[in-house]
Formats: sequence, structure tokens, C-alpha cells
Amino acid sequence: MRLPFAEYGSKEISFFGMLLFVALIMSLFFYPWFSIFICFCMFFILYFFRDPNRVVPEGDDKLISPADGRIIEIIHVDEENYLKCKTLKIAIFMSLFSVHVNRISFSGMVEFIKHVPGKFLDARSQDSSEMNEHNMMGILTSNGKTKIMIKQVAGKVARRIVCDCTVGQTVVRGERFGMIKFGSRLEVYIPEDANFELAVKEGESVSAGTTVLGVLRERD
Repeated sequence: MRLPFAEYGSKEISFFGMLLFVALIMSLFFYPWFSIFICFCMFFILYFFRDPNRVVPEGDDKLISPADGRIIEIIHVDEENYLKCKTLKIAIFMSLFSVHVNRISFSGMVEFIKHVPGKFLDARSQDSSEMNEHNMMGILTSNGKTKIMIKQVAGKVARRIVCDCTVGQTVVRGERFGMIKFGSRLEVYIPEDANFELAVKEGESVSAGTTVLGVLRERD
């Protein structure tokens, strides 16, 4: 039976869990009142690394959200790393209380991965998309004629980006591929000339693996 916690956080859960457990035992002997704070910390660690199962909506042409959070930006930008064209960018801000496990938006093959070191500005800032540490993953969709890109962007508190995909790997929409630890943002890039029908708007709350961002009909 699978536990409802992210495997990407197993080290943190083990380390902080053991540390807080020892602190809890000691506090019960010396500072009983402090045990309330320790229990809160233990709860938060488990809460942050939660990883509930999700039911992916039917329809292979539905592009789904890679992250939980709120859509803070839908704009047209040039993407010069993988798509190399004018694109529609959908940016999702994950708060400290969001589920942070990231999921594949559209089935296909991973063609491109690039990790870029950088700053740790507030993830709600437009500047954070390019200036913060980030990881880009380019996917060639199933029929081999359309490309999309997913970007994981570290935030002010986030210090580690996890992406367990490799170039050449086949991915399926809705499956887990990584996470960003402690607050951040995810961005999806779709070429402007793609046959894409947007289904969300700025300010809307989304859930990874279940919310449909739009319909991407692949070219014949």
C-alpha cells in the first residue's frame, strides 16, 4: 500500500522526523509546553510532503496543470531555449501550503532538459521566471509534430528543484516527475501556432493532474 507522501521528500521526512521525535521526547521531560510547537512542526513536514492520488481527466488532447496553486500570469513571450518561437506562457504560483509534487502536462517524449542556477526572488514576481534558479523540460508530443515546455522555478523560500526525467524518456500526462521544495512556481509554454484552446484564466486555482489548462489538438 502506497503512503500518501511524496517519495521525493523521503530524506527530509526521515531526517526531520527523527530529529523532531527526539526533541519531542526531551521536551516532555524538561519543557512540556514546548512539545506543542514540536508537534506542529512534525505535522507541517508531513503536510508539506503530502502526495494524494489524482484522477486524470479523460481525453488525450487535454493539457493538464503540472502543479497545484493559482494562475498568476497568462502572457505571450518568446521562448529561446527549446521551443525557439513566440509562445503562450501559463504561470502557476505554489504557496507554502500547496501540494508540491509536479505532474506531466501532456504525453510525449522528453527531448530537452536544462537546469539553470540563479537567484531566489519571490516566485510571484515576473523577474523570477528568468532570474531565479530554474529547470526546463521540453516534451515532443505523441505524434511528433508539437512541442511544449514545462519550467520549474525556485522561489524565495524554495532551495531545491527535483526533476527525475531524462532525455529520451517517454512520459504520460498526469504522472509525477518531480517537485520544488518549499514554495515556488511552475510554467507551461505552448507555441503560438499550436492548435491550442485555452480553458483557464488568471486568478484561477488549479490542481496538478486534474485541472485542464486547455485543449491541444495535434497537427495531422
